[in-house]
Amino acid sequence: MKQILQNQKTGVTEIAGVPCPQLKAGHVLIRNRTTLISAGTERTVVDFGKANLIEKARQNPEKVRMLLDRLKTNGLLHTVEAATHKLEQRIALGYCSAGVVLDVGHGVTAISKGDRVASNGKHAEVVSVPLNLCVKIADEVSYDEAAFTVIGAIGLQGVRLAQPTLGESFVVTGLGLVGLVTVQFLLANGCRVLGIDVDAHKLSLARQFGAQTLNVSAGQNPVNEAMAFSRGRGVDGVIITAATKSNEPVHQAAQMCRKRGRIVLVGVVGLELSRDDFYEKELSFQVSCSYGPGRYDPLYEEGGHDYPIGFVRWTEQRNLEAMMDLLESRKVDVNSLISHRFPLERAADAYGLLTGGDPYLGILLEYSGDEERPDDILRTRTIRLKEPDLRLSATDLPPVVGFIGAGDHAYRVLIPAFRKTGAVMKTIAASTGTSCLQAGRKYGFREATTDTNALINDPEVNVVVIATRHNTHAHFVNLALKAGKHVFVEKPLALSQEELNEITRFYSSHSPAVPAPLITVGFNRRFAPQTQKIKSLIEGMNHPKCLIMTVNAGLVPPDHWTQDPAVGGGRILGEACHFIDLLRYLIGFPIISAQAAMIGEGAGEVVRNDKASFTLIFADGSLGTVHYLANGHRSFPKERLEIFCNGRILQLDDFKKLKGYGWHGFKKFNLWRQDKGHAACAAAFVKAVREGGPFPIPLSEMVEVTEVSFLVDNLLKRQDNLPTPVV
Repeated sequence: MKQILQNQKTGVTEIAGVPCPQLKAGHVLIRNRTTLISAGTERTVVDFGKANLIEKARQNPEKVRMLLDRLKTNGLLHTVEAATHKLEQRIALGYCSAGVVLDVGHGVTAISKGDRVASNGKHAEVVSVPLNLCVKIADEVSYDEAAFTVIGAIGLQGVRLAQPTLGESFVVTGLGLVGLVTVQFLLANGCRVLGIDVDAHKLSLARQFGAQTLNVSAGQNPVNEAMAFSRGRGVDGVIITAATKSNEPVHQAAQMCRKRGRIVLVGVVGLELSRDDFYEKELSFQVSCSYGPGRYDPLYEEGGHDYPIGFVRWTEQRNLEAMMDLLESRKVDVNSLISHRFPLERAADAYGLLTGGDPYLGILLEYSGDEERPDDILRTRTIRLKEPDLRLSATDLPPVVGFIGAGDHAYRVLIPAFRKTGAVMKTIAASTGTSCLQAGRKYGFREATTDTNALINDPEVNVVVIATRHNTHAHFVNLALKAGKHVFVEKPLALSQEELNEITRFYSSHSPAVPAPLITVGFNRRFAPQTQKIKSLIEGMNHPKCLIMTVNAGLVPPDHWTQDPAVGGGRILGEACHFIDLLRYLIGFPIISAQAAMIGEGAGEVVRNDKASFTLIFADGSLGTVHYLANGHRSFPKERLEIFCNGRILQLDDFKKLKGYGWHGFKKFNLWRQDKGHAACAAAFVKAVREGGPFPIPLSEMVEVTEVSFLVDNLLKRQDNLPTPVV
C-alpha cells in the first residue's frame, strides 16, 4: 500500500510503498477514501525537516540539552550517531481521515466491517486505528466532510474549555481550519464573534458564517477593535487558534478581555506571559490538549478503556461524535473550507502548497477506488525491498536472520550489530509498515513485513531476533523455538514464571537425538571488552568479592509502557535484569538469596520501585548490590560498577573508563567510545549458530537471572503491600 512519509533530515516528502499494518485487538483496519492535510501542524513538520541543523537545534532547545548530557556520559561518536539516527527517521504524516472498515480487531463490537468511519488515521491507503479514535460517518455526510471530523473535535475541545454562554462576546485569533470551525461553534452557542486574521479570504469566510472580522494587516489595532466590539466592556473570552512564535496573541488577548475573562490556547504561540496582563483582571488562561480528554492516555487510546460519562462527559471520541452530529445537521459548514483536491499520487504537489506562495486552506487527498486498487492488494503485508543475490535455505552456512521489532534500540543498536556479523538480513517485521520499511531500507533487508507469523514460519529464515515490547518476548520465543529457529531475544526473557516455565519445558522435552535450537538473551554487558578485562583480573582471586552497581537510570514517566506491569513488566524486570546478569557473570557462582528495598511512600512518587536497592548473595560468599535509581541527575555516569576484593578496587564508568586501584600491572583501560558489548554479544550468538553451539550464555544462567529478577521484583512489591506502622 502507499503512505506519505516525511524525512526529518532532508524535508523531502515521499509516497512510499509499505506493508499493510497489523490489525491489533481493540483496533479497526480502515481503507481511506479521503484525508485532510492539517495545514498548521503538518507545515510545522515539513518546515522542521527542511531547516538546517542550526535551525533544527534552535527549534528544539530541550533536545539539544539532552544531547549535551548524553555527550558527557556516552561520548561524542555515540551521541552523533544517536542524533543522526533520529534525524534519519521518516515521519508518517496526517491525522484526519475518512474511509471504510476492512476489518475489526478482537473486542471491537461497536464498529463492523463495511462501516464508513472517520478517524485520526495517517495519510495512507490503509490505517489501523484504536476504536476510541474512530466514529461512524452519518449517511448524509460525505467522505470529504468527514475528513474534517478531527479538526472539528480540536476546535470543539477549545470551545468547551472556554465555556461560552448565550450572548457572550468572543474573539477567535487565527482563522485557519480550526479557527473557522471554532467561529461556527461559538455562533452556534449564541455568541457574538470577532475573527482576527491577515488573510482576506479567510476573513470573508468568517463573515459568511456570521462573524465580524478584523484584518490586522490593514493596520487596525486589534485591542481597540475588540473593545469596541464588546461595547467597551472587554470581551468575555479569546480562543487563540493561530500558529506563530510571537507572544503578541496572548498579550493582546489579555488586553481585550474583561475582568475575569477566559483565554484558551488551541494553536501554538509564544508563551512568555506578563504577570501584569493577568493579575489585575484575574484572567484565566488554559491550554487545550488536542481533541479532548483521553488524548495521550495509552489506557484510553490503545487499551480502549473509556472514561465514565458521568464523570467525563466529553472524551475525545465523544467530541468526534459531536462533530459528526453537527456535520449531519448542517450546523457546521466545512465544504466552504476546501480549497484544493489532489489524488494521493500528487501528494508532493499538495505539500508544496504549504511552503509555496499560493493561497490554500483545506487540502484534501483522494484515494483510488476498489476497481483500481482491490482490497487484497492493499492488504499485502510483505513487500520486497531488494532482489536476493543468492538462493537461501535453512541449512546455508550464513545465518539467515528475521528481525521482529524495529524500534529505536533495534534500529540504532541491534540491527547494525547483526549486520556486522555477516549474517543474511532477510526479513524485518514490525506492527507498522513505516518502521519496518525504514529499517529495511537502511540495513539492506530483502523484505519488510507486518506479518510476524510468516517471518517465523519462513523456511529460509533460521535465526529469529526478537526486539519487541516485553510482554511479547516469551510468546515469540516459544513460536520461534517450536518452528526450529535459533532465537536471540532482547531482555527480559519472560515477565512471569509461567512464561519462563514454557520455555524451559521446550528444552527439557526436546529429543536429544536432534540438536536443539540455540537461544540467547541480549545480556550484552557481559560481552563488553572492559567486562572481559575485569573478569580476567578477578576470576583467579579466591576471595569473596563486593560488587556495587550504581545505575543512574533516569526518570521514565509513570504512563510509559515500560512502567506498565502487563506490558513492560516495570523497570526491575525490564532493565535491572541486565545488572543481575552482569554481576552473576563476574562472580561466576549461583545467586542463593536476595534482599531488596525501595524509597518510602513519603517521597510522594507515583512509581517507587525504580528508586530501589537490592543485594544478591552468591554461593561463594560474595555480595553484589545494585542501586537502581531514577531520581538522579543526567550529568552523573549512567552506569558505574565498583569491585572491592582482597585490598584492590576496580571502577568502571559507563563502559568507557576502567580504572584499577592496587593492582600490579594494571592501572586503567579506557575506550575512545562507549562499548556495552552489543556487537560482541551478537557476534558470539551468530558464531554459535554457525558452529553448532554451545550457548553463548548458558541456559541455566539465563533462567537463573530471570528468576532472580522475579524474586527482586516480588520483594519490592511485598514492601509496597506491608501495612504502615502505627507510631
